[in-house]
Amino acid sequence: MPRIKKKGQAGAAKNYVTRNQAIRKLQISLPDFRKLCIWKGIYPREPRSKKKVSKSATSSTTFYYAKDIQYLLHEPLLQKFRDQKALEKKISKALGRGDVGDAARLEKNAARPEKTGKPRYTLDHVIKERYPTFIDALRDLDDCLSMLFLFANLPSTSSVPAKMIDRCSRLCLEFQHYLISSRSLTKSFLSIKGIYYQANIKGVDVLWLVPYKFNQRVVGDVDFRIMGTFVEFYMTLLGFVNFKLYTSLGLKYPPKFDQVMDENAAELGAFTLEGLTIAGTENGKQIEPSTHKPDPKVQAEVDKVLKQIGNGEANDGEDTTAQDEAAEEEKAAGELDKFEVAAKGGDVLPQPEASDSSKRSLFANTTFFLSRETPRQPLELLLKAFGCKRVGWDAVLGDGAYTTNELDPSITHQIVDRPPIQAAAEASEDAEDNQTSQKLAANRRVPGRVYVQPQWVWDSINDGEIKEPHLYAPGTSLPPHLSPFVKSVNGAYDPTMPLEEQEPELEKLQAGSDDEEGEDELADDMDVAGSDDEDEESDDAFGGFSADEEEDEEDEDASEDDRQAELEAELAGGAVNSKSGDKKTKAKEDARKALAKKSREEAEDLERAKGMLSKKKRKLFEQMQYTNNKKSAEDEKLRAKRRKLEKEKQRKAKA
Repeated sequence: MPRIKKKGQAGAAKNYVTRNQAIRKLQISLPDFRKLCIWKGIYPREPRSKKKVSKSATSSTTFYYAKDIQYLLHEPLLQKFRDQKALEKKISKALGRGDVGDAARLEKNAARPEKTGKPRYTLDHVIKERYPTFIDALRDLDDCLSMLFLFANLPSTSSVPAKMIDRCSRLCLEFQHYLISSRSLTKSFLSIKGIYYQANIKGVDVLWLVPYKFNQRVVGDVDFRIMGTFVEFYMTLLGFVNFKLYTSLGLKYPPKFDQVMDENAAELGAFTLEGLTIAGTENGKQIEPSTHKPDPKVQAEVDKVLKQIGNGEANDGEDTTAQDEAAEEEKAAGELDKFEVAAKGGDVLPQPEASDSSKRSLFANTTFFLSRETPRQPLELLLKAFGCKRVGWDAVLGDGAYTTNELDPSITHQIVDRPPIQAAAEASEDAEDNQTSQKLAANRRVPGRVYVQPQWVWDSINDGEIKEPHLYAPGTSLPPHLSPFVKSVNGAYDPTMPLEEQEPELEKLQAGSDDEEGEDELADDMDVAGSDDEDEESDDAFGGFSADEEEDEEDEDASEDDRQAELEAELAGGAVNSKSGDKKTKAKEDARKALAKKSREEAEDLERAKGMLSKKKRKLFEQMQYTNNKKSAEDEKLRAKRRKLEKEKQRKAKA
């Protein structure tokens, strides 16, 4: 006879537990339970049927896997939480008895965790459990960097302590130093939310968001306790990652930190890297060599072998020319293929790249100066990460600059973000503004120096080449700043392509008719404006018939013939054949009718084909059609907006 199964001891009822049951089983408070679940990566689960799991369950009941809670029972952090809870009970009991001295003693011991006070915990073992390999940690680095950069820009409050902000800022600057040393930064994009960065670290693409350096306003509807729990975990994770990255480059971690320079807003300049000298780090120091000397017998053996190798190379010198010729042939044969579009309108395939060394040293032979109105922090990171070793800025922006003298002759490029002043008065040499003295008068330029706007740096990095500076000169209208993370899709709106190449035929015809109507309205306005002048000139003496007057007479005769033809057609009950119809308008009308007929036929064929599909596939196909139509409508709006802007530019140019 089979064993009788009792209700609630098998199936879904056994696999799930509620949050209250989990808290009672672990014997910790709700905030500690939340911390533990976040750090261990355990999340709530939704059962298929809540009634099967628990009869008293409501829509707001939170469930967890019973195996996950069983796994938490063996966590060492549980004992730390219990010790902390016991210490808090002792302090509260002492205060309840009125024994202030005993409570003060316990509180004093809590400030010395190395002796008998508040238990101190670390998350090192949690990091090792969740990320068995270094690649696993790199794949989870996106959210980590975004959160830490966000907290590094927040003001200190009761919920966000200053120590946490300083720790986040320091870890982020250490990570930026690695990006500069390894030249692993690949792309960046300016958006409304902030600045996106992408780096390729050990073959893993890491994308994160950095907010702009504005005064952040901390609102009350954000639970900073939950975010602080994530930040505590991410700080430990980034510390491990930075240590591994620095040691892979032969650098000492943590780098030397100058507190005085950091207080003077040096940021990246407050750190000094120690270890092997890496390209891109000017302040890197060489580690002192060891005093240990090799064994003289072993050294003599090594010298003997090296001497034999040198003699062998001398004998083989005659064969070098043949080897060089073979290498050239291999180089010619090893050229990279280019994938071209086979059919018109096909997808653009990504082209293979030989090496990224040229891109990573994009600004190697340049010296930049940042004006005080430009964002110093992102520009300094991007320029140094792509090979620039000398970046100067105004003294107002902080310490750590290569030079603060704007008239330094070694400066090749200057980044400016203020519009040129039209009417600039000559100021005296001793005049000062609200922040610092002007070394150059308004609209003055240093000869031989390139002046560009900040977008030039981002576009040059994303395209992998130095863009033309005249397109980004101060005061000019900048080209569109496109996201490098969005792939171009066939048929979608592309701001870099001419409008005529991406317009559908029907949209071209409609745009052409709108242009003609606009020109006609403009011509009518001009005729009305000039009618007064014509009335004044009509009183002049008769000067004979002109060619225009003769053409007008011919048009009048033709219109009379058309009226006569219309009357005859009405009497006969036939159609009217207009001889003076506009041929261009008629051709466009015919083309529009042909396109409308073609679209109707395609829609009918599509409806017949949909009738052959099953109900499930038909719904899926209709969803796809809805999405495509929505995208095409958005593209049409963008093209109409661009067409309007181009018309306004043409009118201004004609005026």
